[in-house]
Amino acid sequence: MKLAVFDFDSTLMDGETLEFLAREIGIEKEVKEITDSAMRGEIDFFESLQQRVKLLKGLKVETVNRICENLPVMNGAKETINSLKDRGYKVICFSGGFKNATIPFMKKLGLDCEFSNILHTKDGILTGLVGGEMMFNDSKGQMLYRLQRLLDISPANTIAVGDGANDLSMFEYAEKRIAFCAKPVLRKQANIIIEKKDLTFILDKI
Repeated sequence: MKLAVFDFDSTLMDGETLEFLAREIGIEKEVKEITDSAMRGEIDFFESLQQRVKLLKGLKVETVNRICENLPVMNGAKETINSLKDRGYKVICFSGGFKNATIPFMKKLGLDCEFSNILHTKDGILTGLVGGEMMFNDSKGQMLYRLQRLLDISPANTIAVGDGANDLSMFEYAEKRIAFCAKPVLRKQANIIIEKKDLTFILDKI
């Protein structure tokens, strides 16, 4: 068995979920500034996530779900996942974002599993709080290590694909470390770099 783990925002999905949600209430610029700083590794991911989600307080869950179910798929995502599965990979999504988006994408793209965060709600409204499996800088690496132990998969049979600083922790456990249209902080640690926004370019590199 082999394992391929993909980041979600700006990797499997073409854009940032939080920015799409922020656009709905006119605060996209403010949220984008925090996101960009976090992805460059300038501020702690946990702190940046809390800051951004707090800004969404009061947004209706039905609005969140409508936006998340219609987020744009990255070029080549479906083809790449199908090809990897044909090659014997289990394909999983790790996201610092939210299940409102990753669960629809898991079904749409045929992913084997997803790990992400949960937006806290009360009476159908976002409270501005968040919790879950992917809250910290090292969450993705820790979860990847646990899956490798559980499934008896070695780093030699593991691919990790991401674009930002919170994907760095995965690279320690993957022989193929792919920076996809990534920030410099991730490209420095990658051994495969893809500069074009089409995931199928990965297939010739692995």
